[in-house]
Amino acid sequence: MEYLMGLDVTDDEMYQKYRNEMFPILQKHGGGFGYDFKIAEVLKSEVEKPINRVFTIYFKDEKAKEDFFSNEEYLAIKKQFFEKSVSSVTEIAQYKR
Repeated sequence: MEYLMGLDVTDDEMYQKYRNEMFPILQKHGGGFGYDFKIAEVLKSEVEKPINRVFTIYFKDEKAKEDFFSNEEYLAIKKQFFEKSVSSVTEIAQYKR
């Protein structure tokens, strides 16, 4: 499965640290990123939350996704970096890769 995600990143440097730290764990769980964009202007949105970053993230299956997001090492990295650098998360779409 692949997911199209939107974020409101409030601290680019801290968010990049999050990405650097979590990526090896994501790969161990058979996941990865397809596309990654910084967005200057949103012309239409179905949510009230701001979005300034859009990316795709994929997993080989639903179990791999669940295992990744419940991984203790990942959760510690998320708390240390992600929660301090992202104010909102929007799942835009999901689809089979």
